[in-house]
Amino acid sequence: MDAAEYANISSLEAEHWYYSGKRRFVREWIQKVRPPGLEDVLLDCGAGTGRFAEEMSAQCRVFVLDDHEEALKLLHQRFRPEQIFSLAGDRVPLPDGSLEYVTALDVLEHVPDDRAVVSGFHRLLKPGGIAVVTVPASRALWSDWDVALHHFRRYDRAELRALFPTSEWEVLHVNYTNVLAFPVVWAVRKWRVWRRSVGMRPSGRQRSEDRVPARALNTLLRAQLVRLAHWRVPFPFGVGLILVARRRA
Repeated sequence: MDAAEYANISSLEAEHWYYSGKRRFVREWIQKVRPPGLEDVLLDCGAGTGRFAEEMSAQCRVFVLDDHEEALKLLHQRFRPEQIFSLAGDRVPLPDGSLEYVTALDVLEHVPDDRAVVSGFHRLLKPGGIAVVTVPASRALWSDWDVALHHFRRYDRAELRALFPTSEWEVLHVNYTNVLAFPVVWAVRKWRVWRRSVGMRPSGRQRSEDRVPARALNTLLRAQLVRLAHWRVPFPFGVGLILVARRRA
């Protein structure tokens, strides 16, 4: 991502319903499928600002991984140097089978070879270890937001599920998230696409993604995001996806 996008996220993520809600439901899924102990080790891949890993540090040992200069600067403000890793080529510099948890929150869409990344998760996890990933969903939502964040793709459920073959993984949960917001997000993004297509200049206002809504609306949006992220009902669409998987022996 560009430096400006890191600054945007850093200023929003503490309160914004999407960022704070996503961190919360991922923490809750980890607690649900394998409650962490203080000696367990979690690696947060593509850790960005490091806020999620910092929140998890009260429950287990944490390491953070990123390869962007802006992210690494932010991570050094929150973590000791020995907790921070950057990629050694395409390989995470940790031993095989050394982790209980790997998380990648809105990361896979940023990498050219997402299958190789998931294979790396499998290498790093101990048998029975847990991977939790979130990704943006639905090609219909592709917009300037994806371009600004340097996304390679958005996913559907089958595409995300296919990255975790049953010979290597037990998929515990995979479903769309942010379901109720989908119609509004679709309409806003299609409106922006249409404006550009007819030559209308940008309004000069912040993108809706870059603003924290009014307190009541922010609270309501976060509540629906968190609650529906735990439902087992297979939703047909959503703004995002979550997958929780256990490494087979």
